[in-house]
Amino acid sequence: MRKMFDLVRDQSPLTLSPTATVMEAARQMQERRVGATLVTESDDALVGIFTGRDAIARVVAEGRDPSTTLLAEVMTRDPCTLTPRHTAIEALRLMQDVGCRHVPVVWEGKLLGVVSRGDFRGTELDQIEGETALWERIG
Repeated sequence: MRKMFDLVRDQSPLTLSPTATVMEAARQMQERRVGATLVTESDDALVGIFTGRDAIARVVAEGRDPSTTLLAEVMTRDPCTLTPRHTAIEALRLMQDVGCRHVPVVWEGKLLGVVSRGDFRGTELDQIEGETALWERIG
């Protein structure tokens, strides 16, 4: 069973300040081909996450100007996090339970990286989908 540490040990996640604009985040996300920006304070403390979903729902759909809208205004505050000790299945369960695709990995207050649904292999996805189907039949 893979642990989160295996997925984030060599990561250099995209981090920006809450005062960065949505436009800056979108450009950097596109350049790095990632779906999320981790929003951190000057001491690297995680305060939020900004994803493509946030851009659509909180910026585009509301008619906001991405060049003047700050991440602090549209990010998901205090996102759920995992530790490096969590397993891939636990990460997938959390994503399913809270309805997200990206989860930051934090250890003792230090941001290590981020995992996304696309990071997981077929057997892990098959297991979580099997569990979901079972709960749907029971419920």
